[in-house]
Amino acid sequence: MRLSNMVAPRALLPVAIFTISASAFWRMPCMARTGVARIDPLVSWNEIAEHTHSIHGGNGFSISAKTDELLASTCTSCAVAEDKSAYWHPSVYFKDAATGKFTLVNQLGGMLAYYLLQPNNGEKNVTAFPKDFEMISGDTNRRNFSYPSPDVEKSLWNKAPYNTQAFLEQAALGFNCLDYSKAPEGSLYRHTLPDKAYLDANCKNGVRFEIMFPSCWNGKHVTSPNKKDHVAFPSLVMTGDCPEGFPVRLPSLFYETIWDTNAFAGVAGEFVIANGDTTGAGYHADFINGWDTKFLQDASNKCTSLSGRVEDCPLFTLQSDDKFSNCKITLPPALKDEKVYEGLTALPGNVPIIDGPGYAHGASPGGQPGGANPPPLPVYSPPPPPVQASPPPPPAPAYSSGTKLPSGSFAPGGVFAAKVTPSGGTPPPTETGTVPPPVIIPVPPTPTPPPPPPPPAPPSRPIYSTEYKTNGNVVQEILWVLEEITVTASVTNTVSVPAPTGPGGYRRRHMLQHKRHGY
Repeated sequence: MRLSNMVAPRALLPVAIFTISASAFWRMPCMARTGVARIDPLVSWNEIAEHTHSIHGGNGFSISAKTDELLASTCTSCAVAEDKSAYWHPSVYFKDAATGKFTLVNQLGGMLAYYLLQPNNGEKNVTAFPKDFEMISGDTNRRNFSYPSPDVEKSLWNKAPYNTQAFLEQAALGFNCLDYSKAPEGSLYRHTLPDKAYLDANCKNGVRFEIMFPSCWNGKHVTSPNKKDHVAFPSLVMTGDCPEGFPVRLPSLFYETIWDTNAFAGVAGEFVIANGDTTGAGYHADFINGWDTKFLQDASNKCTSLSGRVEDCPLFTLQSDDKFSNCKITLPPALKDEKVYEGLTALPGNVPIIDGPGYAHGASPGGQPGGANPPPLPVYSPPPPPVQASPPPPPAPAYSSGTKLPSGSFAPGGVFAAKVTPSGGTPPPTETGTVPPPVIIPVPPTPTPPPPPPPPAPPSRPIYSTEYKTNGNVVQEILWVLEEITVTASVTNTVSVPAPTGPGGYRRRHMLQHKRHGY
């Protein structure tokens, strides 16, 4: 009987491809805020900032903070004691249509900062943030997404006309509609905030604001006048190649913050970011390095678990609930009595609401307001090469007893569900306010099984696209590849080879150990 070969059409197959260098990461939980205040040393150095921010990290943060001040912090609101970095982003308010009053939307569980350790091709490790390193992602004055919506396929982001920093910066924003009873949306799925009618109807578990930072560095300057020009996005925002002139790969920072928008379901009004933006396109975030650089480099080199759990890094010192939850910044005298929580007749700082779609022309990120005298830009001096020595023994795979992450519980999407205690201003009332007073809710720790070992690396195949999806307690990384399927069959038979319709059993699920609480 004669045999013939039939080649099926090429199909997209989801195949999870993992190596330590490509997929190692950790989630830095910052379960409490250190404050809600108009402080922004990158934009309004040594002055009161234009709009309020939710602030996390070391309590050395101030209107003029740098790395030295952060390293001198007496506490941090993040889970790891060694991380005294400053993480901040604008707060979100609800404007009641009937009263015209503004209320701070409850921030569910602080924020989560992902450290994705993705070195350049051919390199083993990323480079730690140097002393005084700082950067901004996003543009506070933008009021529209100026590219096709919905997005073009992510694999095309590195091709004209999308292969520009202007596009990648806009694509680095995400507003993830949360409904844990339905299939999840992928990270950076949409780049503007849906209107309230959509949120009320579809997002019963709130909205997760997402923002990716540039991870490609010029290797020369720890900052720049606009806090952006010394860094660049890789070709696919989260992954991809660094552009020319930015050869150094840093840890890829990705912030997640969940806002309880559903608490206002059925109430006429609108959500507005503290900078006067109702579109979401002007969302932005800031970072100042507060790590000891050598320690961060060691952690980046050695803490390469695929679990994402800070517990699995033996170098980290994990804090108790009362330690991180009571960590607060010292407000400048001009802000100590400013109301920032509820019953507000205007946004703090009297910021006007500008809907766009035109550019808002306010205080642009990195721009110095009149009268400010910023310090001179520091010059980066690379450290001397390390002395070659025998390699140390491999680190222990987990902590000894007594060092497990304390009782704040994970919520789907990665953000802790413990509430935060406000610092500064007047907190909402206990019973009559729209938003309940933030409190830390202790939860007994749940035994955590160790993550499974990574599967053997599959044969090398061209990656077509990368996708991230959050589903309940799992964040999935999916790498799409082109695979040619050849089927041999008898000429007398009809063989049908359907193309897979979507991500199937090839997914490698690796961001584990989220627990629901507080929803």
